[in-house]
Amino acid sequence: MTDAITPTKTLDVKGKICPYPDMDTMTTLKKMKKGEILEVLLDYPLSVERLPRSAKKWGHKVLSIEALEGPNHRILIEAFGLKD
Repeated sequence: MTDAITPTKTLDVKGKICPYPDMDTMTTLKKMKKGEILEVLLDYPLSVERLPRSAKKWGHKVLSIEALEGPNHRILIEAFGLKD
């Protein structure tokens, strides 16, 4: 199902640890328009848990959380649209 979704932007934060994956993701989402899709590629386990909660808290919609090979994950988030 997530393969059918085409991200508007990809953010690769693999190799980064707390708090950078979360901060980078939230900063990027703030710059996106409503309905745009952010693909986040990450490998930090704590951010895999926290990032979806933070995104929802700020009104964004988490479309999917996908475990890839090893510690790698792919999260798709639909932007709430703070920027118009």
